[in-house]
Amino acid sequence: MTKKEIFENYDQFIFPTYTRMPVILVKGKGSVVTDIDGKKYLDFFPGWGVSNVGHCHPKVMAAVRDQIGKMIHVPNNFFHPNQARLAREIVNQTFPGKVFFCNSGAEANEAAIKFARIYGEGRRFEIITTLNSFHGRTLGALAATGQTKYQNGFQPLPGGFKTVPFNDIDALKFAITDKTVAIMLELIQGEGGINIASKEYVQEVRRICDEKNILLILDEVQTGIGRTGAMFAYKHFSVEPDVLTMAKGLGGGMPIGAMLAKKSIAHILKPGMHGTTFGGSPIVTKAAIGVFEAIAKEKMLKNARDMGEYLVRKLTELSHEFSFILEVRGLGLMIGVELSIEGKPVFDECLSQGLIINCTQGKVLRIMPALNITKKQADKALLILRNALQKVALS
Repeated sequence: MTKKEIFENYDQFIFPTYTRMPVILVKGKGSVVTDIDGKKYLDFFPGWGVSNVGHCHPKVMAAVRDQIGKMIHVPNNFFHPNQARLAREIVNQTFPGKVFFCNSGAEANEAAIKFARIYGEGRRFEIITTLNSFHGRTLGALAATGQTKYQNGFQPLPGGFKTVPFNDIDALKFAITDKTVAIMLELIQGEGGINIASKEYVQEVRRICDEKNILLILDEVQTGIGRTGAMFAYKHFSVEPDVLTMAKGLGGGMPIGAMLAKKSIAHILKPGMHGTTFGGSPIVTKAAIGVFEAIAKEKMLKNARDMGEYLVRKLTELSHEFSFILEVRGLGLMIGVELSIEGKPVFDECLSQGLIINCTQGKVLRIMPALNITKKQADKALLILRNALQKVALS
């Protein structure tokens, strides 16, 4: 198809639910993607954090190629080895528990919401979430999301959710009632603007949950699978959740999500209570095993920590040059650059110069490259970003 035909087909046959850039991507390898004209881009926001190990990582590709010739789909009333192996790997990387496989982060959070309702035994059902959180687009996950801009037009939303300010322990304590069954948190609010929870706040939330028999649900859909320099971000906070959700980077580009619940409570989810047709298929679970192997073999967690520190330091230096950079914050390779001006012109200029980043909340540049980026790639991205900032400053 020609470029014109592709654009016309999108216009005529696909819902306009996304604000798309006029770029047609056709190939990706590592941290470089190529468009239909052959132009290459350095991708520092790969698939909204999906491609944590880079585009088309050899371990992921080998896993998919091996599996696709054997069996593509197995219904979940049968067993298959890849799902068993991946569940064991997730538990080995986290805490003793049991895994429910699904297809996305929203589905993982829906499973966690249903799990909490079952845990409450009909007497407790309220889940407390935070302002500027983002938990997904399905109705339950949307009701949990603390951003009205995503909820507008979809009311009435499912009940049973309370939203309190992020990092405000007093507000959270005030919101708890005898109906409260769970507290659902992102440790770093990605869509909310790279807002990082304080360690003291998270530890106090854990203490309250223990005291009141409330589930602590941590949404690590974006922060999980090495993004912060640890396999899961909760390891930075010296706590363990009761329920952990994950997706995005788990499949190396393949669609997969998962909910993990502690072994001591996992028994409450019984046959027939929840399910999914495609969750945990042989192909996606084999790809996810490849992701874990790649991260371990290539020491990507250390690289994410080292390169994250390097990028934050260099971006902070840029803030001394451009007064409209208000703050640089991040953990590992999940970095936000908050501006006092609109961020879209910076995003647009970076894109035109061959760098893909993201802008969220209007004024926060979100930088989340693959865990295996090199210093050379980081320096190239920083140069393009500096040029973009300079051009916007002069406009």
